Amino acid sequence: MKRHTARQKALQALFQHDLGQIEPLEAMENVLQEGKGDDFLEKLVLGVANNQKEIDGILRDHLEKWTLDRVATVDRTILRMAVYEMKYEEEIPGNVTINEAIELAKVFGDDQSGRFINGVLSKVAVTLSR
Repeated sequence: MKRHTARQKALQALFQHDLGQIEPLEAMENVLQEGKGDDFLEKLVLGVANNQKEIDGILRDHLEKWTLDRVATVDRTILRMAVYEMKYEEEIPGNVTINEAIELAKVFGDDQSGRFINGVLSKVAVTLSR
């Protein structure tokens, strides 16, 4: 599975986890529907789920005029995935993570999602690079 596809599947699984309070592994099974997953998908889903409090804290520090609860579920999930990658997956360049997040937002979010996500993640990237 390519990383882009793994990110799409991870987004779908984490969206289910966020909305339905479904366990991460069960959400992955739902998304894969008898298909085969891969290590990157599992690392993303479990990494976000296991580090969500810290990731949410980072996001709260970088949201202006928004609370994390007010952010659309799709956008919040994309942001969480990207922050996880930026903080814990050091071999992936930050600009690649941000570009992938923007692409996911264009497909799964609304008209403003890409710009919103780019703005938040750009601020997070500056903070994490210090």
